[in-house]
Order: sequence, then C-alpha cells, then structure tokens
Amino acid sequence: MNLEQTPRGKELEATLLEFMDSHVYPAEAVYEEQMAALGDPHGHPQIVEDLKAEARSRGLWNLFLPHRTEWTPEPLSNLDYAYLAEITGRSIALAPEAMNCAAPDTGNMEVLSLFGTPEQQEQWLLPLLNGEIRSAFAMTEPDVASSDATNIQLSIVRDGDDYVLNGRKWWTSGAASDRCKIMIVMGKTDPDAPRHLQQSMVLVPMDTPGVTKVRDLPVFGYQDREGHAEIDFDDVRVPVSSLLSQEGSGFAIAQARLGPGRIHHCMRCIGVAERALDLMCRRVTERIAFGRPLAEQGVIREWIADSRIEIEQARLLTLKAAYLMDTVGTKGAAIEISAIKVVAPNVALKVVDRAIQAHGGAGVSDDFPLAAMYAGLRTLRFADGPDEVHRRQVARTELARHVD
Repeated sequence: MNLEQTPRGKELEATLLEFMDSHVYPAEAVYEEQMAALGDPHGHPQIVEDLKAEARSRGLWNLFLPHRTEWTPEPLSNLDYAYLAEITGRSIALAPEAMNCAAPDTGNMEVLSLFGTPEQQEQWLLPLLNGEIRSAFAMTEPDVASSDATNIQLSIVRDGDDYVLNGRKWWTSGAASDRCKIMIVMGKTDPDAPRHLQQSMVLVPMDTPGVTKVRDLPVFGYQDREGHAEIDFDDVRVPVSSLLSQEGSGFAIAQARLGPGRIHHCMRCIGVAERALDLMCRRVTERIAFGRPLAEQGVIREWIADSRIEIEQARLLTLKAAYLMDTVGTKGAAIEISAIKVVAPNVALKVVDRAIQAHGGAGVSDDFPLAAMYAGLRTLRFADGPDEVHRRQVARTELARHVD
C-alpha cells in the first residue's frame, strides 16, 4: 500500500502551506473584526473574497473533485486531496471556503457533476464551481431518526409537469446564508417501493414559494456563518426537470455523495487536532504552576504524547481509506470509511479537550478557538452518520468473517 503523494500532490501541498502562512493565518483576526463589524452571524466578510481570489490565482481551487469532468480535466486522487484537506482543517473557518472546497458545496457539486443534466449543471454547478453562490443539502428531519435515511418523510409528489414537496427539514447546513441559492432536497416519491428505492432528490431554489426558513440552529451556542437552518416546505412546486437522475435513486445518490465527503471531514478533523496540539504546546511552555512550567508536569507530557500518537494513528487510517477509494472504489473501502468516521472526530475531540484543560479558563472562552473547535467536532460524531451506525457496519462485516 503506497500512501505517498504524487509529484503534483506534493507541489500543491507546498503551495498550500505557503498560502496558509502568508495569507490564511494572518486573515483570521481580520475575519473576526469584519464579522463583528457586519453584526450578522451569517454575513459574508470581504476577507473571504480576498482569500478566494488569492487561492484561485495560485491554482488552489476546486481540488476536491476526484473524477474527471470538463471543468476539472486533471483531478486529484482522493489520497492526494486528503493531505490538502488536513492542512485546510488547521483554519477551518477560512481555508476550505477560500479554496472553494467547503462543505456542503463540495458534496453538492460532486452530485451535480455525476448526476445533473447539462441544464442543471449550467444553471447551478457552474456558479458553484466559480464560487459565486453557496448551496445546501436538505436530508435530516426533526420528526424521525434520520440516522436511518430510509426514515425520511418529506413527500415529493408528481403533479403534471411539477413535483410538489411537503415536509420539514432541519440541520440544513449552509441555508442560513443569503448567498445560498439552491438546495438538494431528499424526499419520498414512492412510499410503496422497496425500502431503498422510495427516495428521490430534487433541486429546489431557495426563493421558491412555500420554502420558509423557520430558524437557524446554533451548535453549542455558536452560530456557524453559513448556518444550519430548519426549513418548512409547504406545497413547494418545482418542475420535473429539477429531478436528479431518476425517481428512486435518492438513497444511492446520498451514498455516493457521502463517500469522499467523509474522507474530507476526517482529514480536516486531523488538521483541527494538529492546530489544537500546537496551541497546547505553546500554552504549557508559557505558564508556570506549582513552581515550574506546565510543560514539565508529568500529566501534561502524557497529554502531549497521547495526542501525537492518536493523531498519527488516525491520519494513517484515513489515508488508507483514501488509498482504497482510489484503488478499489467506495464499496471496497466501506469498512475503512466507517472506521475513520468514528476514529477521527473522537481523536480530535480528545486532543481539543486536553488543550482546553491546559489553557484553563481561557480554553472555554472565545479568546482561543478551542471551544468553537470542540463544538464543531462534537457535531461530526453524528453528521454523515452517527458513530453507532458506523460501528454497526464495521461489526457486521467483522462478524460475517466468522460465519461458515
């Protein structure tokens, strides 16, 4: 198993590291100032557009698509992109969007590139690839256990040349922003079909009559800039040309969408963990307790050692999953993808928690990014499938090896 980057991957990594040092990290304070001046937690500060222009000029743009398209003729492998995703995780609020590689747009662009019609691609995919608009993915619902996607209840009913949508979604990430112009919505077109063929996906513009943003959901009290909206669909009509692929393909599209996205999430988690470990090491060398620097306390050294060991383990497992996706496909890498989705957020949470403890009261304040990191990482333990679902999949496969 070769986990080495290609020459192009190494070149892009060097370019990205320089971009992070020269532009992204210095922009973090500017970003906070501009957001405060806007007075809108879902506002769009100028510094983001400045970073996007700089990233694009350096060739750090739309690097997430792992398959060849007319817009990305030289795609990166999942393995090459995994190394870059980790680096972007070190400045999670800025770097992914600066490179037009932020969720949920990445997954939505991948869906549109794989399943969209030429007309859908021209109307929605091209503006997304150009970073002109944002998008949302509406699947989770408040009234059912959405960890089982077959539970979703939003109805999509054919009525002449239209589909009519009725139901409610929540945790629709990205939908709180005024820059969000389009949603991919998953619902049921045929409740009587086999369990995994009942669902379909349709494109719904945000300004469609009957679409109502009920509220923006905070995460541990934090309002993410693109938001996580609860949305009501009341007799929402869209033309039948809004259907992605064909009726009954919604579940399969969702699975295709989540594979690469889980790699991206996990590598960004590792990047967050690396940033937290760096903050912890800096802090413990600057603070003295009981007559000596915190860095000389045995328990602190244990935290640092365990953090390094766990980060390295999580990184290797995630890179293995990316390698398998490139070589044997998403199905062949299914167990590793499930495993990393459990491991990476949990490891990152442990590292951030230790860093918070090392910072004392400052760790739970907004003076450092640690509390916000913790909130975001904790969410990932059920986003794109909760830990329990992924553990269930791993255990099922392991047990099958022992059945005659």
